[in-house]
Amino acid sequence: MNRQSQAAVLFLLGVALLHAGTTDLYLRYVKAGLQPLLLASGSVLIVAALATAWYERRRAKEMRAPKGPAHPEPGVSWLLVLPLLALMLVAPPALGSYDATRTGTALQEPLAYPSLPATDPLRLSVVDYAGRAAYDHGRTLSGRRVQITGFVALDRAGTPYLVRMALNCCAADAQPVKIGLIGDTPPVLQPDTWLTVTGTYTARESRDPVNDGRIPFLDVLTAKPVPTPRDPYDESYNN
Repeated sequence: MNRQSQAAVLFLLGVALLHAGTTDLYLRYVKAGLQPLLLASGSVLIVAALATAWYERRRAKEMRAPKGPAHPEPGVSWLLVLPLLALMLVAPPALGSYDATRTGTALQEPLAYPSLPATDPLRLSVVDYAGRAAYDHGRTLSGRRVQITGFVALDRAGTPYLVRMALNCCAADAQPVKIGLIGDTPPVLQPDTWLTVTGTYTARESRDPVNDGRIPFLDVLTAKPVPTPRDPYDESYNN
């Protein structure tokens, strides 16, 4: 590709990054805290593209046209634009039950167990509940009703899990944290259905068949389907 074509592709890449960064699309790729860097990167690429186009146009005016036959660049190079168009036009789904059942739980022992508010039900993330239930033996959860949101995954035996993909930086490093569900679970559970579950702590625990990680359980009182949240990933994993 010549410099003008390179500038065009660079400009489209910058536009694609700005489009993703100004909508919820970027949350499919990176954590929310990286939005300013994404917007800054898109802006830099656009400025670089405009500067390249201006420089090449100025240089073309200053130089005489070369003699001899022209050698156009191969048109196949424009296929580089297709991934950019896909980024702008197609929103990929967040990682779901397929990835969760094929990846071991990423649950790790928390460094501390901050005090919990006296609300009822107590809203917790999948990561927070799982860490307190597995490693603190539910001491801060006993006697409390908790409310947790996640998507459904089923193992080969049909055991239902409430899952959230925990994020360090971007979707490429996302790993599942799983909570087993017992009690008053819905009679029919479809993988990837998002639920808000209200329940109580139970000492029941199992091991993840993928990596032998600890999977705590929740005794379900009620469960209702909810829309996919704006940010489907759990970023508390690295807080």
